[in-house]
Amino acid sequence: MQLRTLNIGCFGGGTGLPSLLGGLKRNPWLRVNAVVTMFDTGGSSGQLRDELGVLPPGDVLRCALALARNEREARRVLLSRMSMPEHVRLRGHTGGNLLLSMMERYSGDFLAAVDGLRALLGCAGRVWPVSIQQSTLCAEYADGTITRGEVEVDAAHNRGPAITRLWLEPEVQLHPAAAEAIPHFDAIVIGPGSFFTSLMPILLVGGTAQAVQNIPGPVIVVANLLTEGRGMATFTAADAVHRITEALGRPVDVVIANTGRPSDTTLDRYRAEDKLPLELGKMPGYCDVVTGDFWRGDIARHDRRRLATAVWAVIARQIL
Repeated sequence: MQLRTLNIGCFGGGTGLPSLLGGLKRNPWLRVNAVVTMFDTGGSSGQLRDELGVLPPGDVLRCALALARNEREARRVLLSRMSMPEHVRLRGHTGGNLLLSMMERYSGDFLAAVDGLRALLGCAGRVWPVSIQQSTLCAEYADGTITRGEVEVDAAHNRGPAITRLWLEPEVQLHPAAAEAIPHFDAIVIGPGSFFTSLMPILLVGGTAQAVQNIPGPVIVVANLLTEGRGMATFTAADAVHRITEALGRPVDVVIANTGRPSDTTLDRYRAEDKLPLELGKMPGYCDVVTGDFWRGDIARHDRRRLATAVWAVIARQIL
């Protein structure tokens, strides 16, 4: 077997994707890239989007920090929130969100701002926004109701019923730089992350599916640890595979799923939020399944080292 450096694309957002990136970046045989969702309407990112007209910086910031040379120190500084009197508009924003927004306003180009942040942090890989066109995530539910905005979609879904249709309004196109980069990935990894508000929105962007269809290597899905509210009470990893396959127009080759369970106390805490361990479900025959104990603590987050090792094992088996 001849080892070579592989170019890997990781798709997602939220807190799940940075954890994966932080683990993979330490593998000397991988060149790690992130394609990040850009439709956040909550918290500091949503406020900056509304007040300054900039793109929501939060997910891109967290991914860049995960790839930083000194991740711990960079996170400590750039994820700290500004402590100011209540009447000051900058109150509550993270230093990193403000920095990225200022760089965008100064350069007039969000991608240039991201590349500038990468240079400052000494990032080990590239980070691409999936699109720089403003758009809003919309969802229709089983009872016929419709919500608009990532926060509203998430809240309604947590209450139930299930989402039956998801779209972006207006329709937007894949960023040209991402469109050029994606076909050169040796493999892509989708997830972990909030399924309907971090993962699926990327696949809804015009041109994403076509770019992924040109990738010669495998499409790997990292299944989440938990369902997300009442709207996903019966949702399984197999359902995620089916939806992603339909959105991409090509099959998911491998799913990595958790079989570990934390303490009963931890499970009870999440059960009170209508979040249950995600079951595997009836997986389609075209998709290989890799399982393992990835939930090792009290917080529902994949163990970084275990997940990175599993992803590398899958990629090595599929490509090398």
